Amino acid sequence: MKKKISSIALIATLSFSLLTASGGNVTAFAAMNDNEQTASSNAAASSTSASSRFDTYRNSFPNAQLTRSESGVLEVKFHTDGGKLIFNGHTHEEFVDLFHAIASDPDNRVVILTGSGDAFMDTISPEGFDFFSPQGYDKIYREGKKVLMNMLDIEVPVIAAVNGPVRLHSEYILLSDIVLATPKTVFQDKPHFDFGIVPGDGVNLLWPEVIGSVRGRYFLLTQQELDAKTAQEWGAVNEIVPDEKLLARAHEIAENITKLPPLTSHYTRVALTQNLRRIVDEGVGYGLALEGISAADVARSMATNKK
Repeated sequence: MKKKISSIALIATLSFSLLTASGGNVTAFAAMNDNEQTASSNAAASSTSASSRFDTYRNSFPNAQLTRSESGVLEVKFHTDGGKLIFNGHTHEEFVDLFHAIASDPDNRVVILTGSGDAFMDTISPEGFDFFSPQGYDKIYREGKKVLMNMLDIEVPVIAAVNGPVRLHSEYILLSDIVLATPKTVFQDKPHFDFGIVPGDGVNLLWPEVIGSVRGRYFLLTQQELDAKTAQEWGAVNEIVPDEKLLARAHEIAENITKLPPLTSHYTRVALTQNLRRIVDEGVGYGLALEGISAADVARSMATNKK
């Protein structure tokens, strides 16, 4: 017992000696420590401002033009060579990394997604896709799951400024918090049935969730073309805005959101998407697996027809 007390006394004596090392002044030691921490923090802040995270990825994506305002509003414009986006296997892979980069940047306060030319996303090319081999579809499966989770990992409000027709990957829009459309906007899920495969990449989960189960299933099974007015009446669109005012309205809403405390807007997005995260996490892998089975059947039919 005496040994334990002696050990404790020794530790206490050494600790006090360290604290009083600066001329016996405990306050001076604490102040010196605070000054060192402040200097370190200032150096880190200076380094961060000199080279922001945004600069490391803003030009990394060939099919997404990224611009950000001083207030932190990030505009993401999908495109192919500056014109309307032609979605293909390369963009399928690219957007996984795009949404991850956006989600990882704490300086983004609001994100606006929009398209180029006269469409948001209405054209697809088979280039870069391999639906018909196990290895090829495994890549599609992994990317298809990850891209939606990465978008949900964007934990700041997301505004979709839908500048025209959306005939594929409308799930990106349905994972946004605010949807603005123009009178020319139409929604449709076209490529899946055109290619003969199951629409299992998330549209199967989100359209029935947003517009109602019966309407959502009809929309997908009939390749229904949904105009902006009907989409608004059914709950998939918030505002219909003239073409020339679309982006201005999106930025107006975004700038108003940036006036909120950062943690408030950040965690509001988290709170509002918890149910969507659960739906996507539970269902998208299964849906993509069913899509893969149908793709294998299409591949078998194509091989048989060639004989």
